[in-house]
Amino acid sequence: MSRSAESEAEPSPASPVTADDLDRAVRLAVDVLRTAPAEAWDGKAGSLEWDCWETVEHLADDLFFYAAQLGPLQPPLDTHVPFAMQKKRPGGPTNMVFADRAAGPGGLMQVLEASGALLVAMVRTAPDETRAYHAFGVSDPEGFAAMGVVETLVHTHDLAEGLGLAWTPPAGLCARTLARLFPDAPVTTDPWLTLLWATGRAGLPGRPRLTAWRWDGTPRPPRPPRP
Repeated sequence: MSRSAESEAEPSPASPVTADDLDRAVRLAVDVLRTAPAEAWDGKAGSLEWDCWETVEHLADDLFFYAAQLGPLQPPLDTHVPFAMQKKRPGGPTNMVFADRAAGPGGLMQVLEASGALLVAMVRTAPDETRAYHAFGVSDPEGFAAMGVVETLVHTHDLAEGLGLAWTPPAGLCARTLARLFPDAPVTTDPWLTLLWATGRAGLPGRPRLTAWRWDGTPRPPRPPRP
């Protein structure tokens, strides 16, 4: 069953991306991933070179990393907070966060939830004027929330392909995230398909699949809050 069935009041695509949006994205992702067969986690995650277990660890690591960047009183603007990183195997993701395999898929989901909760909390509590480093450019709390949403939605797409699950996130959430991080993306096409196109995972009618992409997390002028 597709996770798009959950209803939402659709704010304007120009509305800010919020901590609630990120919380919702992680919650929907965990809900669908918990339905995966226990034996499927060693399979490849869609078009990625990582297996499904590693891909969840990578996603959890992204969310933890973004929270950590916002955490210091004076966040670094030229590099990441210097946590040690490592690979568990050649070709695997370079992470700070790994899940204990002995805890099984349930433990893996707890690691993802916990990392998401850390970023949600930081986005809610960091002052709007906070700026912190990302490899694609210095960003603000809303930008990091939107990055967390993109990571969650598209990596759950990769995982759903590998695990044999249906996954279609809410159109409004995709549209707001596109408006924040991919301002030059088409606005007349399906928002979820457009987000997949913007992250190199699908083609769009009349547009080839991208072989290189990046988002624009540059802080934007204040926008009206969501109703």
